Amino acid sequence: MSAAKKLVVCGGSGFLGSRICKYAVARGWDVTSVSRSGEPRWDTVTSSPDTPSWSHEVSWERADILRPATYAPLLGGADYVVHSMGILLEADYKGIVSGRDSPVAGLQKMFSSSSAGRGVNPLDRKPREDIKPSDPKLQFSYEVMNRDSAVALAKHAVEEGVGAFCYISACGGAPIMPPRYISTKREAETAIASNFPGMRGLFFRPPFMYDSSRKFTVGMAAMAGAGTIFNGLTGNYLKDFMGAAGTKPLRVDVVAEAVVEALGDDAVRGPVEVPEMEHLAAKAWRKTML
Repeated sequence: MSAAKKLVVCGGSGFLGSRICKYAVARGWDVTSVSRSGEPRWDTVTSSPDTPSWSHEVSWERADILRPATYAPLLGGADYVVHSMGILLEADYKGIVSGRDSPVAGLQKMFSSSSAGRGVNPLDRKPREDIKPSDPKLQFSYEVMNRDSAVALAKHAVEEGVGAFCYISACGGAPIMPPRYISTKREAETAIASNFPGMRGLFFRPPFMYDSSRKFTVGMAAMAGAGTIFNGLTGNYLKDFMGAAGTKPLRVDVVAEAVVEALGDDAVRGPVEVPEMEHLAAKAWRKTML
């Protein structure tokens, strides 16, 4: 019997990451979750505060994604690594709602297309060196959280001989999202693919994800679904404008199951869009029926 595959999920305590862990455990994989919190507070990611039985098979580790020295030792012997963390809104928004910053100035920062001085190049850093910028206010920028943390993780995964790396990116942004949200996701994809060609890279581009355990996501999914129908009726004429708002939403379990299926299939690499996610999830489901 072959040895169980080892999976490390950075962001494994989150909405999507916890479900990736769940489906990997179901396959008999050795699963490690890495996050600042360790084990999730289950009522924030599922419909129950009770600890699910499968979670006892996961090693819930605490680490800081901006401090590679805290997570790099956990990558040893891993077959697959997943980066499932990022931010939808930058830390600037906290200053706006607290009144510390001018709403106009804060929104200008968030929606600015310029990324100058906001990021840290992990490729220029020594092994396991922190990737935190000198300005603490920029630690939670799109550039650092969505791009640089992923490139640093991929760099250390390569050093540990990891076979496949899955980056949770995003489909085209909705019109209300700051442009740097999606641009930093694409920059991460490009940097990982070009700098680490020997490691199989998978770039999942999920749309809006929902689950009944988070009631508000169901309503948001309904709105997104209406946008998808409208986009189809107009012959995708407004596809570029509508972005994610015109893309069919998916249950978070579909995306998670697709990620695990893709990691186990050497033929899957590069960008993975919504239709392929549905195909991979269906393929995984059929295996459970055998």
